[in-house]
Amino acid sequence: MDSEEARRLHNLRHSTAHVMAQAIKHLKPEARLAIGPPIEDGFYYDIDPETPFTEDDLTTIEKTMKRICKENQRFEKEAWTKEEARQFFGEKDEVFKLELIEDIEDENVSIYINNGKDGSSFVDLCAGPHVMRTGQCKHFKLLKLSGAYWRGDSSNKQLQRIYGTVWPRRAELDEYLYRLEEAKKRDHRRLGQQLDLFMFHEYSPGATFWLPRGEELYNTLASRMRGLLKTTGYSVVRTPLLFDEKLWKTSGHWDHYRDNMFHFPEKSAGAGGKELERNLGMKPMNCPCHMLIFGSRKRSYRDLPLRIHDQGVLHRNELTGALGGLTRVRQFCQDDAHLFCTEDQIASEVEQLLALIDHVYKAFDLTYTCQLATRPADKLGDDALWDQAEGALVEALVARKLDYTLNEGDGAFYGPKIDFDVYDALGRAHQCATVQLDFQLPRRFDLSYTGADNQPHVPVVIHRAIFGSFERFIAILIEHYGGNFPVWLAPEQVRVLSVSEKSTAYAQKVVDQLKAAGAKVGYDDSNNKIGYKIRGAHKMKLPYMAIIGEKEIEGGTVSIRSRDHGDLGSMAVEAFVDRVVEEGRLRF
Repeated sequence: MDSEEARRLHNLRHSTAHVMAQAIKHLKPEARLAIGPPIEDGFYYDIDPETPFTEDDLTTIEKTMKRICKENQRFEKEAWTKEEARQFFGEKDEVFKLELIEDIEDENVSIYINNGKDGSSFVDLCAGPHVMRTGQCKHFKLLKLSGAYWRGDSSNKQLQRIYGTVWPRRAELDEYLYRLEEAKKRDHRRLGQQLDLFMFHEYSPGATFWLPRGEELYNTLASRMRGLLKTTGYSVVRTPLLFDEKLWKTSGHWDHYRDNMFHFPEKSAGAGGKELERNLGMKPMNCPCHMLIFGSRKRSYRDLPLRIHDQGVLHRNELTGALGGLTRVRQFCQDDAHLFCTEDQIASEVEQLLALIDHVYKAFDLTYTCQLATRPADKLGDDALWDQAEGALVEALVARKLDYTLNEGDGAFYGPKIDFDVYDALGRAHQCATVQLDFQLPRRFDLSYTGADNQPHVPVVIHRAIFGSFERFIAILIEHYGGNFPVWLAPEQVRVLSVSEKSTAYAQKVVDQLKAAGAKVGYDDSNNKIGYKIRGAHKMKLPYMAIIGEKEIEGGTVSIRSRDHGDLGSMAVEAFVDRVVEEGRLRF
């Protein structure tokens, strides 16, 4: 663990999982316990109850837990022989504990015992460590129920998992629960429906239907990223979706990634009417395609660095149960790019990438941290090349004055990398950008360029993405802003609302002026009352409403309501148009 504070939190959360298990066994002695580890921000315990728990049961469990905490029971550790443990847990029919005992190599096992004031004892198999007493676990809250397979294997028995959180101080618990509640309000799945951005359908699981407003948002990001990269020396390409298995065998994906791909046999009549049979796979990533582009002609060192950008559609065969909103899908697009460069160009290319990533994230008010992952034990390539590559990444990070954490041995076998975690408005981390060096893929495709010495050399490939997938990044943005997109990003920047039929002609002129200036404008000229129209626009979290009645017609003005600043009063049409245009300028 990285710090003493992290160690204390780990022990506290582990201990509170035991308190919950003790409460469950008190309420349902027939329940069988599986495992109860600490996790980020909390803990869980997997249980096999005879009758399933309901959400209402959580309150009852909490009440019993509070009593256990109030008794301030001591966590007492004992060492039992495996035979003693087998006999005890066998008599209790704790089948999962018996299985865990067999996995322990030592002859002795670690047991923790809590003794209640009523004379009862709770005994659990656990390596620890724990806090001293249950009274330290009092600032907790049980959160939810879910299902989980024993040992994560779907062929095993399905258990119930109860999640909870615990903190050293009440104020920290309250703050965490507030953030959880705020996260529910900001959930991109709920807001995506409310704001009419996207939908899903059972006929195409894991594939997003982008509705007009969502498509507008998507296109703002996609077109701006293309334009930005073109100005920084990238070539934009589009590559096929479907490839012969030979490509995936060359790249290595067929052996290592086939289960995550959509692939199928193709039967077709070839030349001379002969039946051809081969396996085809839908691309899960763009890198092999870009290897083909590089290898399609002779390359010189003068051509490098070659930067290729691709927003093509990708498919990955995610398990149906793992699909969720925009964050886990089967069909998606990335702001993907591959940079082909010489070994001497690595540091400068990475430094430019770091500057680009910083520029983009700042536009969204996203802070970030960096992690440098170095060579793993199963690395390919000689140490000298790895030394140079890791040194180049460090050099770029230092040049950009970026703090970073070192994840030793966490790099891919084909090269070191820098990972970026971005933090949203609720302080949650999301892994987005990656800068990954690759020494092996160009070799698998037999790529080379002619160097200044007139000899062939293998290029280094830098895989990189900034958004990651557009789908996931849009989910992050929806939750980061809570649906309150800034003017420059909003799919509808202003909605013009006519008070009555008398004001529709003037309102249409205002709409036309806004459109002519490039604003994204909607117009509600329905027969509904103005209060209803205002509520509708408010629900869509629009940056501006321009309300037009007889007073505005007479004065040649518009009455403006700002989502962020309230009623702005009357404003000349030209002044309002200028305001929307200025605030609507793209920030990256």
